[in-house]
Amino acid sequence: MIAIDIPGFGPVHLNHLVSDFTGTLSVDGHLLPGVKEGLITLASLLTIHILTADTFGRAREALAEIQCQIQILSGKDHDRQKEEYVRNLDPDTVVALGNGNNDRRMLKTARVGIAVSEGEGCAVEAILSADIHVRGAMYGLNLLLTPLRCTATLRF
Repeated sequence: MIAIDIPGFGPVHLNHLVSDFTGTLSVDGHLLPGVKEGLITLASLLTIHILTADTFGRAREALAEIQCQIQILSGKDHDRQKEEYVRNLDPDTVVALGNGNNDRRMLKTARVGIAVSEGEGCAVEAILSADIHVRGAMYGLNLLLTPLRCTATLRF
């Protein structure tokens, strides 16, 4: 668990990291530099959930050494599937990372939503739905590994 008391934002008690894969943690199906190590470290603090359409078909292989739950999405309405997944975990205990339009509902629903721009860029709706915008996945993961950074960013 990661616990942070953020003035004006309120107490945050995180048990889950829910993240998109393609464009958030990876580019063209390959994890971005440092992401593997960051996720391995965070797995001792949070349960990690990866929600992805797996556009490049490489998610399971890329995440094989990381203790995480991988949910390959199918069909349509991935934005609603991701939102429902977060709701089923208890949104007040979730931090979410994403970059696409299909991440916007997940980012809005989670206690802390982090929009990530590295690699593929970030959809404007994802940015508007998030609490924090970072330029890369490792910046988002490092916010969680150094919780006072979240306090500095989110306090009123």
